[in-house]
Amino acid sequence: MPLTQPLRIQELSPEELAVYRTLDPERIPEHVAIIMDGNGRWAGNRTMKRFQGHQQGAEAVLSVVEAASRINVPYLTLYAFSLENNLRRPQAEVGFLMKLVKVYLAGNIKRMQDNNVRMNYIGRLTELPEELQDTMRQAKAETANNTGTMVTLALNYGSRAEIVDATRSLVRNLMTEARRRGCSLEDLISVNGGVESIDENAISQGLYTHDMPDPDLLIRTSGEMRLSNYMLWQLAYAELFVTERLWPDFLGVHLLEAIATYQQRSRRFGGLDTEFSDEALPEPTAPLPRP
Repeated sequence: MPLTQPLRIQELSPEELAVYRTLDPERIPEHVAIIMDGNGRWAGNRTMKRFQGHQQGAEAVLSVVEAASRINVPYLTLYAFSLENNLRRPQAEVGFLMKLVKVYLAGNIKRMQDNNVRMNYIGRLTELPEELQDTMRQAKAETANNTGTMVTLALNYGSRAEIVDATRSLVRNLMTEARRRGCSLEDLISVNGGVESIDENAISQGLYTHDMPDPDLLIRTSGEMRLSNYMLWQLAYAELFVTERLWPDFLGVHLLEAIATYQQRSRRFGGLDTEFSDEALPEPTAPLPRP
């Protein structure tokens, strides 16, 4: 659902405003998801430490969030820290990233309020450090009454884990309902229409993102051509935009450029652009043998 708050395009930089004027305000994507990649390479290219790349990446987050809020992007979801990062990165780097997220949230609540954004999180959040969870809860509570862009940080997130968690939740709910009715799980499922009653909607309702629309646009920085276990279910029909630009160099103007490219696409969701009659089709013929 589009946001109804007034646009704040007067707060865009001249460079951002020039790109915004090429956009159709009626076709701003409802949900933009971003894989923020390239902090380490950015630092390495400058003979800097990896942690300095992460710090600069946090500055890029602020620029992108502000641009999204000014043009009324309803949902912005940022892949901040994956489940695999938590398991496979050096613990010193993981610890630094956790502290960086905490500092970012605690130090920017006023900036969030000024931009009317709401904070949200997805992932296996209970596995994060308790002090970080406390800061996350505080930032979410203090921005809960805002009416602008919902900024969701994917933390300790993995899409396969999310689908596993959704399936477990579905089974647990069925078992609870069976106990409540005093019947077997098999009998409950048969009464509710059999296993066919477990459909896409049932799975979607168990995902971390059940209260937001699927992304319209996925942006990936650093030029890598992979999804990295990010929102695999939700990205089924998203438009993909991949840039060679490393995340610390990706700013609000580049978000607007990605949206401009998105608006040039034709989204068909498996259908066709124009009316098409089956009656115009000839009978299929067997392929001719190769000479």
